[in-house]
Amino acid sequence: MASKSTSDTSKQKHLVKSPSGIKGLDEITYGGFPRGRTALVCGGPGSGKTLLAMEFLIRGAVQYGEPGVFLSFEENLEELTQNVASIGFDLGKLIAEKKILVEYVYIERSEIEETGEYDLEALFIRIGYAVSQIGAKRIVLDTLEALFCTFQDDAILRAEIRRLFRKLKEMQLTAIVTAEQGSEGKLTRHGLEEYISDCVIELDNRLIQQISTRRLRIVKYRGTEHGANEYPFLIDHDGFFLMPSTSMELKHEVSEDRVSSGIQKLDLMLEGKGAYRGSTTLVSGTAGTGKTSVAASFVDAACRRGDKVLFFSFEESPSEILRNMCSIGVDLEQWMKAGLLTFSATRPSFFGLEKHLAYTLKLLSEFKPDAIVIDPISDLTSIGPQYEVRMMLERLIDYLKSNRISALLTSLIKSDDPGDRSVSISSLIDTWIMLREVESNGERNRALHVLKSRGMANSNQVRELIITNHGVDLIDVYLGPEGVMTGLARLQQESHDVSENELIQAEIRAIQVEMAAKRRAFETAISERRAILETDEVKMNLTIQQIRQRERFRKVNREHLSEPQTHEKPAPISDIRKGAQGK
Repeated sequence: MASKSTSDTSKQKHLVKSPSGIKGLDEITYGGFPRGRTALVCGGPGSGKTLLAMEFLIRGAVQYGEPGVFLSFEENLEELTQNVASIGFDLGKLIAEKKILVEYVYIERSEIEETGEYDLEALFIRIGYAVSQIGAKRIVLDTLEALFCTFQDDAILRAEIRRLFRKLKEMQLTAIVTAEQGSEGKLTRHGLEEYISDCVIELDNRLIQQISTRRLRIVKYRGTEHGANEYPFLIDHDGFFLMPSTSMELKHEVSEDRVSSGIQKLDLMLEGKGAYRGSTTLVSGTAGTGKTSVAASFVDAACRRGDKVLFFSFEESPSEILRNMCSIGVDLEQWMKAGLLTFSATRPSFFGLEKHLAYTLKLLSEFKPDAIVIDPISDLTSIGPQYEVRMMLERLIDYLKSNRISALLTSLIKSDDPGDRSVSISSLIDTWIMLREVESNGERNRALHVLKSRGMANSNQVRELIITNHGVDLIDVYLGPEGVMTGLARLQQESHDVSENELIQAEIRAIQVEMAAKRRAFETAISERRAILETDEVKMNLTIQQIRQRERFRKVNREHLSEPQTHEKPAPISDIRKGAQGK
């Protein structure tokens, strides 16, 4: 028996779900609302209950081919049509196409009495007729309080609500029922609906430091796992946009590609290649150190590669940024015209932290950039404590890494001390660049150094940062008697070093000339001595020849004197004459 039971359990199907089509909601519900069951959406006024239910209905009809019925107890068709148009849906067209059917049920509360025979049969008949007209698969009842507004008997309420939900289930309708927020910790006014519903979603619109933030929480979901945290969401011209955080796990795929910072000598400080694609770079510095100029150089380089860039500005309008950057030779307007660059400029106080996050992710999903700039993230501390800002940025950075979006964040700090930072996110950052001021000789100059850069060797030297008419540039380290020198002090020291170097070179040339003269005199003396020596050698050779010749003569004479002497008789005169005649 035990074996059979285990086998039967393993063969059970998972809970079938109907996707809502709402961005982010299907992700945290792992597929949508329970198909053929009833979900409760509760919340206070202005939290978005009706719009969420209507979008569920419309997207089901348009995207999934499931027609739906909207049963309204408070707003008529004209009011609903206008409200839905604000989130980009043409309700009238969908009604004409028989994809949506709206039924307005007017109930006068003064005419309702509580009796033991309270019956919803007439409502069931009306629902059945509406469903049959368009073959509906989904239904919305907005709101439940209108049906039971005057009843106080919990037993009757519970029985009738349960009966209503059972009837919807028998009709195999995926239903959403909206309910008003209760008091004293109750999700609903009656405090009963949440116990009967298969899925309960709570919407909240709260004020934090006078800033409104909407959040969603899945209180329960029978038969399936689900996200249990609070999730910020937006309602705009595209409807709902929910930003889940539970899906953001540390499973980022890394890239070996490098992207330029737009500053050649800064790239050289990062192995000559720049930061990794999909990584996050933080540029920190006090006011006026050039953070936005460095960010603009990053944007310009990205657009030149053909990357799309999304620029979030909390302090300057797009026109101000374009004008200011044009003054240093960085033309960003050309990239806007090319469709590679777009700006989102808002004051931090316009949204709460969670809404900022949801709004940012919505723009990222729409524009699909390759890189983003946020200038500066330190302004977010004005609308929330540091730990909340860190949590918000942590979720944003995880999203960017998951989608391989390169990011450059700027942060305003109060002093040049790296430990003094407005937003404590250094552990989340891949490359951290510090800009600071160097004051000397009555002037203030800018300096740059790399505090860290993960996954690569980086320079540990300080560079002077200068902003010219041709963009941002770095000056190589120049060491003087008192350390690294910048600005006028560097120019003066360079001039002094040049003059001193010229004197040294002149002295060296004088010594070299003197040595050349000595070398020539020495070589001349050697030549003269060599000539005398050659003359003496010639004379010596002549003398040796003469001596040898005299010696030969003496030898010949000695040999001649040593031979014997003979006396011959003179020939007759007659023989001599004959010989002469013959000739």
